[in-house]
Amino acid sequence: MDLLNTLVDKGLRRELPTREEALAVLATSDDELLDVVAAAGKVRRQWFGRRVKLNYLVNLKSGLCPEDCSYCSQRLGSKAEILKYTWLKPEEASQAAAAGVAGGAKRVCLVASGRGPTDRDVERVGKTIEAIKEQNEGIEVCACLGLLSDGQAERLKDSGADAYNHNLNTSEATYGQITKTHTYADRVDTVQKAHAAGLSACSGLIAGMGESDEDLVDVVYSLRELDSDSVPVNFLIPFEGTPLAKEWNLTPQRCLRILAMVRFVCPDVEVRIAGGREVHLRSMQPLALNIANSIFLGDYLTSEGQAGQADLDMIADAGFEVEGAGTTTLPAHRADAMAAAAAAAGRGPCGSSAAEAGCGSACGGCSGHEHEAVPAQAAASEPAAAAAQAQAPAGEVRSDLVAVRRRGAGTDLAPNA
Repeated sequence: MDLLNTLVDKGLRRELPTREEALAVLATSDDELLDVVAAAGKVRRQWFGRRVKLNYLVNLKSGLCPEDCSYCSQRLGSKAEILKYTWLKPEEASQAAAAGVAGGAKRVCLVASGRGPTDRDVERVGKTIEAIKEQNEGIEVCACLGLLSDGQAERLKDSGADAYNHNLNTSEATYGQITKTHTYADRVDTVQKAHAAGLSACSGLIAGMGESDEDLVDVVYSLRELDSDSVPVNFLIPFEGTPLAKEWNLTPQRCLRILAMVRFVCPDVEVRIAGGREVHLRSMQPLALNIANSIFLGDYLTSEGQAGQADLDMIADAGFEVEGAGTTTLPAHRADAMAAAAAAAGRGPCGSSAAEAGCGSACGGCSGHEHEAVPAQAAASEPAAAAAQAQAPAGEVRSDLVAVRRRGAGTDLAPNA
């Protein structure tokens, strides 16, 4: 179809599609879906080949957040039965990170609940970054700590952070319906602070919160304008105990269209399938790898993900390969621009040896990704209950698909046990 040919041509040239073209991708029919995936795949392969980058979350501080983000299990007033604990020690965080690195993760994402870090928190996270990098040569570290104050991004960069995650989540027009305790402008400001400090900016969205197609296009265009190097695409899991507990609006086909639209608008950035992929894409996850070039390995922050080995098997079975630690993720033109920005900030290139990125509701999740739940592995052992839940009326909470995280920090079970 002419639309897809146009979008492929523009993607190969890094040219911005029109809003009408982006909206048209979201409006394509199921009969056209494989054509949409194939077209987005051409753009993905141009800039990233068949590599898949693995990211691994370490939840440094869980729960008890003062922010009111409606999607988040850690929000103020949340009744979700999640793990709650204060800061992990640097050696504990390094040990947790080692599990992901052993599974092939190239980036470790350090996340903490809360509105934003104090200067003491930044110092604490800095020591954790140093501990992780001392034990894992060549590993990238992304911090996700919420809203940043002046000077904090620079301190994180000096401690060895490579990236900072802070999601926009939804459009500016609808942001106030999701969160009241901070603003869309606050989030934009934090992404800009990270950029100015020479950190790689990681910022994405959460789909499925009742937004319109126009809202989705608006937030993705804003992410392109902010020049995010990494765009996590989260699919809301309506966590019981949160205001969005009954927002079940996504299908696998809808998720694929959203991913394709993001790829066309942001052709040369790391597009990451983040929280909710197991629940909403389900058996179509391998197809989504033809569009996105990055995933989270294993568990999220307050919910359990697909077992790490299953992720690795899925990548191999789909004909993709795990991106090695020695490989530069971004295309040369973006990597060079990022290094130049870091040099201009006086802190050396991001990820270089000289520099040596759920989460709190203020950050919206490296995976709001991460606050969201993923399917319970145990549900398979209760087929009758699962079948009964599967026939639940539209809008009713699908508790069979929601598993609170019980592995990792705060438990006696290792991640992905």
